[in-house]
Amino acid sequence: MGDIASRRANCALFAAIVGSGMSFIDGSAVNVAMPVLQRDLNASLASAQWVIESYGLFLSALILIGGSLGDLYGRRRVYAWGIAIFALGSAACARAPSIEVLIAARSVQGIGGALAVPGSLALITANFSGADRGRAIGTWSGFSAITAAIGPLLGGWLVQYASWRWVFLINVPLAVLVLAVLYFGVDESRDEGAVRKLDLPGATLATAGLGTLVYGLIRLQGGALDPLGLAATVAGALLLAAFVWEERREKDPMVSLELFRSRTFSAANIYTFLLYATLGGSLYFLPFDLINVQGYPPSAAGAALLPFIAIMFAFSRFSGGLVARIGARIPLAAGAALAAAGFAGFAFAGVGHSYWTTFFPAAVLLGCGGALFVAPLTTTVMDAAPASHSGTASGINNAISRVAGLIAIAALGIALAGAFESRLGHDLAHASLSPATRAAIVRERAMIVAGQIPPEITNPAERITVGRAVRTAFADGFRVVMLVSALIALLAAGVGLDRSFSFGGRPSSR
Repeated sequence: MGDIASRRANCALFAAIVGSGMSFIDGSAVNVAMPVLQRDLNASLASAQWVIESYGLFLSALILIGGSLGDLYGRRRVYAWGIAIFALGSAACARAPSIEVLIAARSVQGIGGALAVPGSLALITANFSGADRGRAIGTWSGFSAITAAIGPLLGGWLVQYASWRWVFLINVPLAVLVLAVLYFGVDESRDEGAVRKLDLPGATLATAGLGTLVYGLIRLQGGALDPLGLAATVAGALLLAAFVWEERREKDPMVSLELFRSRTFSAANIYTFLLYATLGGSLYFLPFDLINVQGYPPSAAGAALLPFIAIMFAFSRFSGGLVARIGARIPLAAGAALAAAGFAGFAFAGVGHSYWTTFFPAAVLLGCGGALFVAPLTTTVMDAAPASHSGTASGINNAISRVAGLIAIAALGIALAGAFESRLGHDLAHASLSPATRAAIVRERAMIVAGQIPPEITNPAERITVGRAVRTAFADGFRVVMLVSALIALLAAGVGLDRSFSFGGRPSSR
């Protein structure tokens, strides 16, 4: 690779790392900010979930078109569009006066992310080849991990000492930097054979299906079987089935089902769904447990997963090159198994114990697992698709990972709410509480499930009793979430043993 080409490739790698880092920082920082943000805007647990889900919904549904747009109109151009829209949405989030406005602004961020996220890997694929591509993806994975580490640390510090609004503002200067590097240092690339037609029916069905499904799952967290929630869940599943049918008959689909004829590509995306469901779903609830149950300040909650991130950063570049030497089978299976052990460790953290004997070893195990599976998984997905369809392949894999987290947050919320209600009802049934306090508990159920004590409960002794019961109940729900996540990670380990991941040291398309 010549000096000029090498500089251009390195600029593309830099832009991909910093641009995707915006999304990683935002995601991890917002999770840490959620308990404080929820109290500040007086939001219910369901509304708080929509702050995450609205972003994930538009990102997941439109990321497929984002990848196709990059192949069609130019990967650098579409990536720049996405970064700019994401920055505008971030600025709107920072000024949001209510939870409803914040949810709407997060939706704008999701649209920007849908254009930018697949573009980051597509830029790398277009500018690197062979072993250099694996190392570049490993570098991208490692720096993505370090930016994700900065997110909770910076987010926790900003929430504790300034305001949660600054969590969103940090994206603006990063966006300016990325746009400058793209303009001055990165060549344009596109798929010259791409069709010039967008699959709007597919995008509509994907958005409607995911939105309806998530809405239904969140409603089903209410405890008793909610008819509207059940109907929405079924309708969402049917709309997603209609989306698959539409893609099969569409002449120019945004999801090329031809890619799934590759056994490696299909298995890798099944693995992606399972693993990222556990990560996105379970780790959403971790800051609530750390802040509302364990009593950590936001800055300490932000630092709790630092071992996880640090280990991924240290070893992702090394693991990115493993696929070319030994295939992806061993890293994927072992990584998922270690992640399962990490989730099991979180499940038995209890309440009030030392961080170093509970959350720290669990975070170390999860980090070891992530270091093994993240870069090899990404490399396997990109190698399983033709280079001319790199944007589409990246979009599909990113969409699957985002959809997994999107659905898992809502679904695991049902598991948490069920365990929470069971334990809380048992503990409070035997507590000495006044009728007014019991009425407040029933009336303010949404606040109770979110880990907050209704202000109507003014008796100090009763507030202590209810607070202790709420923390214990949430810890029980958190334990169930982590155990379910561990089981799903073990399923992913089984998928990782698929023979296509070790075909001659390279992925197999058969």
